[in-house]
Amino acid sequence: MPVLNNAIEFKSVFKTYGDNTVVDNLNLSIPEGKITVFVGPSGCGKTTSLRMINRMVEHTSGTILVNGEDNTARPAHELRRSMGYVLQQAGLMPHRTIVDNISTVPRLNGVSARQAKSQALELLNTVGLDESFAKRYPSQLSGGQAQRVGVARALASESSILLMDEPFSAVDPVVRADLQKELLRLQSTLGRTIIFVTHDMDEAILLGDYVAVFARGGRIAQFGTPEEIL
Repeated sequence: MPVLNNAIEFKSVFKTYGDNTVVDNLNLSIPEGKITVFVGPSGCGKTTSLRMINRMVEHTSGTILVNGEDNTARPAHELRRSMGYVLQQAGLMPHRTIVDNISTVPRLNGVSARQAKSQALELLNTVGLDESFAKRYPSQLSGGQAQRVGVARALASESSILLMDEPFSAVDPVVRADLQKELLRLQSTLGRTIIFVTHDMDEAILLGDYVAVFARGGRIAQFGTPEEIL
């Protein structure tokens, strides 16, 4: 098998709130260009671990490397703009059109309005939505459509890293299956490093090139390919 480079590395990472340890001595290497799924029960530290990567949550101790660089080496807002991030409820800004939502990060990064809009329209097609959606507002979308827009907005960062925090858990099973297929299709084309959080083991096995099974107390119980986990 080819040797994979690591996009993200957790080295002896702890997260505590007072006497409560949420993540306990996490040591984990996440390979570049693959989907790594964090799976486990509620309260096991998987979402906290994801959010520590882009410093939505600051780790208490240890080191997190992103493409070989300590993630505290630059301002948190710059780090966050350098990665795509998809929330459970899409997190779209209700007062902005779909095309403006997708263009948000490129505009913050200094891309011209014309170029950002052109890119946003391309990304709508990439995630399987027609350009007619561009002028709609989030309230005019179904749950599945909103999640596709959330993925498009994350891709607009042009980052090699996408963080996905239970992005499909709030939609019905049929739509969820479609979104899972769409993510695998996109990944086969784009080859991003994706860290995907879920509490659903079936989803983890379906989507993950690698699966990290979290146990209560913020520890890794197992890590490997889906075949190894099974």
